Amino acid sequence: MVKPTKMRNRMLFQATLQTRSKQMGSALSKDLQKKYGKKSARVVEGDSVTILRGEFKGVDGKISNISTQKSSVAIDGVKKEKTKGDKFDVYIHTSNLVITSLNSNDKWRMAKLEGKDPRKQPKETTTKENKTEPKVEKEVEKKENEK
Repeated sequence: MVKPTKMRNRMLFQATLQTRSKQMGSALSKDLQKKYGKKSARVVEGDSVTILRGEFKGVDGKISNISTQKSSVAIDGVKKEKTKGDKFDVYIHTSNLVITSLNSNDKWRMAKLEGKDPRKQPKETTTKENKTEPKVEKEVEKKENEK
């Protein structure tokens, strides 16, 4: 049998990066909770968040960088200054944040949040068609040039 302290340390400090990534969740704001019917979501670069605790409490900003190693995120506009005048990002733990607006670029993530099966979502075919059409035109031009 494993001691509870050892088990807790394994879950938090010796977790794999995949597990750490799953632990990078943050609470959703009240209006997002009503919209999606969920209390929390995993944070992604581009989400707008508000800091709830700590030195920067009340600051709003977009997530600029995610560190799974630290289980924290860097937010635009949240920086500290060194004595020499250099500025550096302050990483804030995801449990101290609330997501105010979501980055909706990832269709898979949005489908999961809405409770739909992401595998059954229609795939975008316009990008594929645009990529194939110029190739066909180039081949036709090559054939005409050969004649």
